[in-house]
Amino acid sequence: MPQLVLPQATIDYRVIGPDTSPHPPVVFVHGILVDNRLWTAAAQQLAEQGYRCYLPNLPLGSHTIPVTDAAVLSPTRMADLVHDFITELGLQDVTLVGNDTGGGICQLVVDAHPERIGRMVLTNCDAFEQFPPFPFTLVFALLRGPRSIKVLAEQLRLRPLRHSPLGYGLLMTRPDPRLTDSWLAPARRDVRIRLDLATLLRAVAATDLTDVGTRLNRFTKPVTLVWGQRDRCFTPELGRRLAEAFSAATLVAVPDATTFVALDNPAAVAHAVADITAASTSP
Repeated sequence: MPQLVLPQATIDYRVIGPDTSPHPPVVFVHGILVDNRLWTAAAQQLAEQGYRCYLPNLPLGSHTIPVTDAAVLSPTRMADLVHDFITELGLQDVTLVGNDTGGGICQLVVDAHPERIGRMVLTNCDAFEQFPPFPFTLVFALLRGPRSIKVLAEQLRLRPLRHSPLGYGLLMTRPDPRLTDSWLAPARRDVRIRLDLATLLRAVAATDLTDVGTRLNRFTKPVTLVWGQRDRCFTPELGRRLAEAFSAATLVAVPDATTFVALDNPAAVAHAVADITAASTSP
């Protein structure tokens, strides 16, 4: 897996798709305690259509390379990191795709660094005061230090607990036990990753997206929201509110999906990326 060494952190990432493409590049942004495998199926479907997709592993708790500069472990600095990733790879006219915490980070990216973003697709994600939504406000409040993170990560080795409505079972309809266990393994095994995660969660707890939400209408490029309708965290009403905050956004309802739309229905994400690209790049 290639790596990009930035001053704040070393980012490993995957590239899926042809070396040359007639389409703008696609950059996928995942959330806390998952990694870029969240997007694999959707990216593969896009690659079959000729898209070149970039899937970074961001330092959001399931990363394996501790950060260089702990200051990056905040939502706004994470948005800067995404911008730096795009810039260092020389990408232009990017289709930015985000989910969960990553969708909140994408909102911060287009607020502070819109120049390289050509369009954006968001699946169920944080927005406004819902950063994070209940019940993760309680979970994040518990995980303020490496010791509490290790205790919870060890407990979640038990599949029934890990896939319960208090874990990944709340976020996807058919959890893959090997995938979900691997997402927790770095925090379980490495105290440096636990320290990174604890710092990040404290910063999220001190942040919301209400202020940036008032400026989303300044991003006048195309936006599509692909929203799982079975989500009890990022509810359909939150998706409608977020769509209304942009100057011109399309809202696509996905009836059979929860938070991780890219796992529950990857075709819905791939179709949204292809549709928004075709609409925004046609003569």
